[in-house]
Amino acid sequence: MTSRRKFMTILGGGVILAAGGIGAWATSRDPAGARKPWEAAKALDAGAKGDPRVFALAHAILAPNPHNRQPWVAELSTPGEIKLYFDTARRLPETDPYDRQLTIGLGCFVELLSMAAAETGHRAEVSLFPEGEPQPMLDGRPVAHIRLVADSGVARDPLFAQVFARHTNREAYDTARPVSAQALDTIAAAARTARIAHATGGKEVATLRALSWEAMEIELRTYRTMKESVDLMRIGKAEIEANPDGISLGGPLNEGLDLLGLMDRQAMLDPNTMVFTEGMKAQKVQFDTAMGFLWLATPGNSRADQIAAGRDYLRMHLAVTEAGLALQPFSQALQEYDEMAGKYVEMRTALEIGDNETLQMLVRLGYGPGIRPAPRWPLETRIRSA
Repeated sequence: MTSRRKFMTILGGGVILAAGGIGAWATSRDPAGARKPWEAAKALDAGAKGDPRVFALAHAILAPNPHNRQPWVAELSTPGEIKLYFDTARRLPETDPYDRQLTIGLGCFVELLSMAAAETGHRAEVSLFPEGEPQPMLDGRPVAHIRLVADSGVARDPLFAQVFARHTNREAYDTARPVSAQALDTIAAAARTARIAHATGGKEVATLRALSWEAMEIELRTYRTMKESVDLMRIGKAEIEANPDGISLGGPLNEGLDLLGLMDRQAMLDPNTMVFTEGMKAQKVQFDTAMGFLWLATPGNSRADQIAAGRDYLRMHLAVTEAGLALQPFSQALQEYDEMAGKYVEMRTALEIGDNETLQMLVRLGYGPGIRPAPRWPLETRIRSA
């Protein structure tokens, strides 16, 4: 009861932010250091002399990826070339047992790198899995061999203008503002190989909200999948800046709750605790405010198909940003572990995914508030020697 009173006092009255000198403390809790890679990339001049790989990679590390694991490692031992590897220490074994989602994240990286290279007048020649496609999981073999070739005729992609505005927005969306189906048709056209479809009708959206939430509940109530997320939570400025990956729970409210013992990780795993219940309520807001959905499917599910899905997802996300919309992946019903098998089938049926297709991404859409960029590891930490 005491913990609940503390929790409600903070939420209802903002006491922890206002008492004594806490206001000054609250203003100092922004983990700005974890966003420096965004500033570093923005400061680079595409026309400056120097190694174009630096410009390309500085932007590529800003790509979206599952749980913000940032699973990419670049090797630069040969001038003009990049070997891209998967960091096997950054797996999500419970929710992504076959590394499918992480491979999609690597595809996002490849697409953003190619777009950034074009800004410097270079064409990115990408050879995927030059030593073979690893199955059933990724391994130490290269994901891609990329050559940057100077090309005065290479086309710059207008979507690149949205790179620094593109963020995954997990806030509540405006339920008074509908999403236009016409706008989503334009966004879907940004894809090159994947099939992108959408839903904006009230009945369709309500069905997908419900299905997505049911899948989320399974993930939250399955101890091992929930623990995977809890173990990756970075609570407060110090944790986020020390480990700028995973699930960032920053800001004075989260840090204040943590100081009061109301962000206890073990309690987050126990459905019988107030911490678990309040966390569920907070997450359900995301599902209740979904105003539309986009999904992306590929003809197959090879590693190359997954990379292609990531490349198109990055383009789709930039097009969503250009349209002034917000986006958040709802990946739970797409995940391939036993407890999710029923919802996996239900979601494919609801979205009319054909037998010869793989549902690679599902996202909610709407108009959301402005948010700050996600934390990133500095570029130098993502480069390795041969």
